[in-house]
Amino acid sequence: MKLCKKNVWSLLLISVSLTAGEVLFSPPDEQTIPAGKTGDLIRYGKELVTNFPYYLGPKGKVGHFGGNGLGCNNCHLDSGRRPYGLNYFSVHARYPQYRGREGKFLTLSQRVNNCIERPLNGKKMPLDSKEMLAIVSYMKWLGTGVPTGAHVPGDELKEITLPNRAADLNNGKVVYENYCASCHGKNGEGQIKPDGIAYTYPPLWGYMSYQPGSSMHRVIKAAQFIKYNMPLGVTWENPILTDEQAIDVAAYINDDHRKRPKPNLTKEYPYIEDRPVSYHMGPYPDPFSQEEHKFGNYNPIIQWRKEHNVTTTY
Repeated sequence: MKLCKKNVWSLLLISVSLTAGEVLFSPPDEQTIPAGKTGDLIRYGKELVTNFPYYLGPKGKVGHFGGNGLGCNNCHLDSGRRPYGLNYFSVHARYPQYRGREGKFLTLSQRVNNCIERPLNGKKMPLDSKEMLAIVSYMKWLGTGVPTGAHVPGDELKEITLPNRAADLNNGKVVYENYCASCHGKNGEGQIKPDGIAYTYPPLWGYMSYQPGSSMHRVIKAAQFIKYNMPLGVTWENPILTDEQAIDVAAYINDDHRKRPKPNLTKEYPYIEDRPVSYHMGPYPDPFSQEEHKFGNYNPIIQWRKEHNVTTTY
């Protein structure tokens, strides 16, 4: 494919070598949002992403689509602007894309609804609603300059070294009590704001937390997020937890003996070869048990899958 000079320059700007100080993609400044109706829609989208429960949660003033008081900002940190914090830097550029969970290609609007249904334990918004168009418009603006189909530095979760053992739930309990409970509660209940509409700190388990079908329910993915974003105040540049602590506390939080919403997941991952390494429910495209997929040791699973040319997503 032939690239025009503008696209080449964009690639040079955002594909900076990470070996020289890890220069990350910088989303545009809010002051650059254009005037007029387009800009109004982008600003509305940012407001929805930042304060979803107040507009579209169980007590929302515009609609009732979220089901538990959680919002986009609880996982997509800083309104989708934080490096390695499940940001939106390149999502618009990479959709439509194939999703193994559904076994088909999804548009970005459909992917937004996935988040509303699973982490927010809610129901789909109309794809042509003003609110959906606003959220997608904000995501598109946030990825200004990202070439179609491309990743940019900092747009994915940062890798961790997986321990050569299974997750240790007892150690995870200690980590949780020392670093997490002060915000998220002794029993993972979170801290609801005085208005009863949204959470200052989201619940991590219980019926008001995310569904088992959510990406954050997968131990490896949760550990990557936790290591470089938690506890509050940590950034990817100054993590506190070790990789092993992150795995252990992610396993403790996502222990399937805990109460959670119980959606019907029988249609998830219709092609078993798409099932991530740490997905909690079989069958699997490899010979390892459900317990091993849930808590590890993950390294033999990954090695087997690579040797047999099977998907190794987390």
